[in-house]
Amino acid sequence: MNEQLRISIIQSNLYWESIADNLKMFEEKISSIKEIDAIFLPEMFTTGFTMNAANCYETMDGKAFHWMKEKAQQTNAAICGSLIIKENEQYFNRLIWMQPDGNFSTYDKHHLFRLSNEHKTYTAGKQRLIVDCKGWKLNLMVCYDLRFPVWSRQQSQLNKKSVENNYRGEYDVLVYVANWPQRRSLAWKALLQARAIENQCYVVGVNRVGEDANKIYHSGESSIIHPSGEMIFQQAAEEKIFTTNLSAEDLIAFRRTYQFWQDADDFSLTI
Repeated sequence: MNEQLRISIIQSNLYWESIADNLKMFEEKISSIKEIDAIFLPEMFTTGFTMNAANCYETMDGKAFHWMKEKAQQTNAAICGSLIIKENEQYFNRLIWMQPDGNFSTYDKHHLFRLSNEHKTYTAGKQRLIVDCKGWKLNLMVCYDLRFPVWSRQQSQLNKKSVENNYRGEYDVLVYVANWPQRRSLAWKALLQARAIENQCYVVGVNRVGEDANKIYHSGESSIIHPSGEMIFQQAAEEKIFTTNLSAEDLIAFRRTYQFWQDADDFSLTI
């Protein structure tokens, strides 16, 4: 595990249902980021949060996929965000974790947002995704997943065999890429902070800003939160690129001092 993990989050407005415009815009933003380990983009960063999947989808061999591969190689950093993917005649809100060497992992959003009928358009994923970045373990999720703490919970029964291993835990960073509207921003901020406290991990929430074609306003409030729940960064309303270092020393020291995980309830997660 590297002593530090250097990450950037990009809080941006999005062009509605325009893959080309969004890729061009994010390319310009990414070009300003130097010497980084991972870059996080919002949910459906190529289109905005649309149910018009039939006209906005790509495949896993499409333009956006190859763009992510190219940007990861150019920046020597992992690129992470979700987009609309069609596969086996089904549509997915799919998060892609693209590594600089071209290897990648995917996570299909598990909790689909019923208020927007997302569950009628997209197929829910059934497996979590925890990836490795410079020895750090990152649990990657999408927007509405934030409301369901069991799905993101550190599974303590996997780690109780060794006290020393629990200083690391199942994962070190919990990431949510989102299109979370301003009218429910109180929940966004409170739940991000709660996930950090209950899992004793860093939490990264990257959200969009601006009004979409459905007249829904997004205030951003992208956040990076310490395992204690302390706010490292939060920005409302404005487009923002924020870069910071996450500290392994701080994470492990906090878990050693406050060994709450030893009293956690064991459970089995079933789908």
